[in-house]
Amino acid sequence: MTAYEAAIGLEVHIELNTRTKIFCGCSTAFGGEPNTHCCPVCSGLPGALPRLNRAVVEKAVLAGLALGCDIRRHNVFDRKNYFYPDLPKAYQISQLYLPICEGGGLLLSSGRFVRIREIHMEEDAGKLVHDPWTESTLCDYNRCGVPLIEIVTQPDLKCADEVTEFLQTLKTRLEFAGVTDGKMQEGSLRADLNISLRPVGSSTLGTRTEMKNMNSFKAIHKAVEVETQRQAEILNGGGRVLQETRRWDGNKDASFAMRSKENAQDYRYFPEPDLPPVDIDDTWMQELKDALPEMPDVKRERYLSELRLPERDVNILCQSAPLCRLLERCVDLGVQPRSAANWLLSEVLKLLNERGLEPADLALPAESLCRVIQLVEGGKIGRADGRNALQAAFDGQTNVDEYVARNGLLREEAGEADLEAAVRQVLAENADAVASFRAGKQKSFGFLTGQCLKALKGRADPKRVSELLRRMLEQ
Repeated sequence: MTAYEAAIGLEVHIELNTRTKIFCGCSTAFGGEPNTHCCPVCSGLPGALPRLNRAVVEKAVLAGLALGCDIRRHNVFDRKNYFYPDLPKAYQISQLYLPICEGGGLLLSSGRFVRIREIHMEEDAGKLVHDPWTESTLCDYNRCGVPLIEIVTQPDLKCADEVTEFLQTLKTRLEFAGVTDGKMQEGSLRADLNISLRPVGSSTLGTRTEMKNMNSFKAIHKAVEVETQRQAEILNGGGRVLQETRRWDGNKDASFAMRSKENAQDYRYFPEPDLPPVDIDDTWMQELKDALPEMPDVKRERYLSELRLPERDVNILCQSAPLCRLLERCVDLGVQPRSAANWLLSEVLKLLNERGLEPADLALPAESLCRVIQLVEGGKIGRADGRNALQAAFDGQTNVDEYVARNGLLREEAGEADLEAAVRQVLAENADAVASFRAGKQKSFGFLTGQCLKALKGRADPKRVSELLRRMLEQ
């Protein structure tokens, strides 16, 4: 039996997070009633002319810089002709001959470098909605003209784990670069998988199959595993893999042939006659280089060295641009980095998980999180009450101070005499724990502190109680 290895290339479509579409002023907001974010340009009405959105070019360049690409300073758009119901113009404006970025790539954890062939700008198509009850297909053109970059890799990936690692790393870097929101459930990242097998050690690529528009890491991982296994069984059985486009069915964990691709489709590309070339001069190029945000690898080193955060916390934070932005804003507002990180990685992530949300969906103001931390660490409210106040702010119900006042959560501070009386009582009632602490067992101090706070019924700042307890224990 011949041993085979996979050669996998990706075509990754990334929706850019501009407010308006690539060639008109229509909104790019997700959702909305069908066919309400449309105009004569993006719906392809006769005589309507496109006008390029400058922000699309800027975000495409930032993506290229984040991925180590060479930026083509003179690039043009081309017209890709094909008929499909979700493409009302019967052509797509894209880039074939002179794409905006070339080269670059990403390093995998294994140390292997996955090369990027090119990045080009293009417009998205609409969306078809199939109604099984009426056996009809409806067209929603809201997505027509939403700006995309398509990132095309070389066939350097070898297995499902590498594919998902590459895509996760790509998504993270582009989120940090500020060019996409990364919401895969809304189609912000969609990957076409080009998979072929060849004998181990061979440099000749085998016949490839393609699976299109996949937008789930779990589904992509499974699809690569299943397709490589399917092709291996065909080849070892003496058969021939057909060049075709296949559809992935996640419910059955299987793919099914959609259409054959014996020959490359003739899209009759020609230069787009309604758009001038894009020229990026030295001044504009330097402005974009200066505007590139800090990338996750650089941010990771800074969090470790400057903010003194634990490595485990840093590794989690640096997978999410929204979490890092919230952390840094809290630090700017005066919260200690470790306190902000602890609340983010415990309470904020818990709220996201409970609501089935991604960090990209975060709408929590940093000021609300900071206020909760300040109230809890200042002993004004308890940790449990802080969690409840944070939840109310997270859900947009009220601000933190209003929630605390309405629910009477502010502690009435105990006086010094009450503090001393409570500590003396705890020490008298817990002689064994006192002896244990004085024998060098620090765990006993935490137990005694808890007993003091319990005796005071939450009416004291834990820091004050801790300081007084230690002073009295050392007398």
